Amino acid sequence: MKVHWKWIPSCSDLTMNLLLSATVVLLLTQLGHSVSRLHHRGWLRLLREGDGCGPCQPELCPHPAGCTAGMVLDGCDCCPECGNVEGQICDLDNTNHFYGRCGEDLECRLDTDAPNFGEIPEPQCTCRSQESVCGSNGRTYSNICRLKEAFYSGRDNNLSLTHEGPCETAPWIATPPRDTHEIAGNDVIFSCEVSAYPMALVEWRKKGNEDFLPGDDVHISVQARGGPERHGITGWLQIQGLKKSDEGTYTCYTWNKYGESLASASLSVNDPDSPSAMKMNLHTRDRKDITDEEDEEYYEDDADYEISGDYKQQ
Repeated sequence: MKVHWKWIPSCSDLTMNLLLSATVVLLLTQLGHSVSRLHHRGWLRLLREGDGCGPCQPELCPHPAGCTAGMVLDGCDCCPECGNVEGQICDLDNTNHFYGRCGEDLECRLDTDAPNFGEIPEPQCTCRSQESVCGSNGRTYSNICRLKEAFYSGRDNNLSLTHEGPCETAPWIATPPRDTHEIAGNDVIFSCEVSAYPMALVEWRKKGNEDFLPGDDVHISVQARGGPERHGITGWLQIQGLKKSDEGTYTCYTWNKYGESLASASLSVNDPDSPSAMKMNLHTRDRKDITDEEDEEYYEDDADYEISGDYKQQ
């Protein structure tokens, strides 16, 4: 006769099993957190830095090069690394070191007022001062961070800060007017973008005429306003209903108390029945057809396009 024995776990065995199960769950939880942290911070950064700081040994630190925002200490406050430049994503507090720290004269800010189009705003490096500065090369920089960026990039190794505020210089024409070919009866606009401090004046002349435009000519008008760059001004010359007599060279003339500058462009006016005018019309019509075809393809390919708002089909 065979006797079958059945093992019945004791209380101590049950306790041991519960402890082992709890230990396994705890290890799996820690592993999950580690994997999540690895995914967030990136494998390469963790492999390079290690998951802990340990003792600082500055003699073993690599020396970074090409840091256009200067150097800062790493997350362990031990080794130097390149600081993040203006506009680059950064770590908002000192508890994380994933994106890195901002460079010289920069701080990490979260701009909650900027339009985000439904996306979560991200902190970016912002220059502590947004005041213009004057460099030793006579150039005005939008802030001290841009000046240091030019210095560290190696474009001007002798660059230094001359004074706060823009450089006082003669005007220079950033965008000159362009040569233009038009058909009689059409309108034409010349533009001229100028940078200067103090602000410069912008006026127009036509070659052969010493008077500034528009004079008493009712189909010619001029306009100027500040921008688009800081300490800049843009001037426009508009001629409506072109005539053959409008052909010629037009000059953008600008000056302030430190000097003057000028740039010219030519205007040619073609008769509507001339071969040149017909070729220009054909080219314009072809460009319009291409644009219309691109628009049609865009809406045909957009299967989710719907008419929204209060629009009602008739």
